Amino acid sequence: MRLALFQPDIPQNVGACIRLSACFGVELHVIEPVGFRFDDRAMKRAALDYGPLGHMLRHADWDAFQRDRPVGRLVLFTTRAAGTLSDFRFEADDTLLFGRESAGAPDFVHAAADARVFIPIRPEARSLNLSVSAGIALWEGLRQVQGLP
Repeated sequence: MRLALFQPDIPQNVGACIRLSACFGVELHVIEPVGFRFDDRAMKRAALDYGPLGHMLRHADWDAFQRDRPVGRLVLFTTRAAGTLSDFRFEADDTLLFGRESAGAPDFVHAAADARVFIPIRPEARSLNLSVSAGIALWEGLRQVQGLP
């Protein structure tokens, strides 16, 4: 199982996902361009000291990610999905993909996804934070495939 972020806008979310990658031992794929300066100093500040434990791969754009994409299903988390997290059955080689904080995922990303899933929240709330969503989704996926408590 792995995480992927499509053109993230907020360095703190990438930093939090680096921490998720480090703590749960999963790859993190960042699909550029990003909406911030993406250098070592910015990432060290955002990820604190978790960077060396994580495994982050950067892709220059969507096409590069598609060429280098690991084997397995691409599971897009989106408010435009029909299926909920609690009904979805994860597989060990899934890539959990999250869209851009400001705009979500464009239609071509939706079309490339093997599955689309949403995390139910209260109807009056707009959305969860990207890294919070990634943590919830990753935990549930790992719980299902690795039998975590």
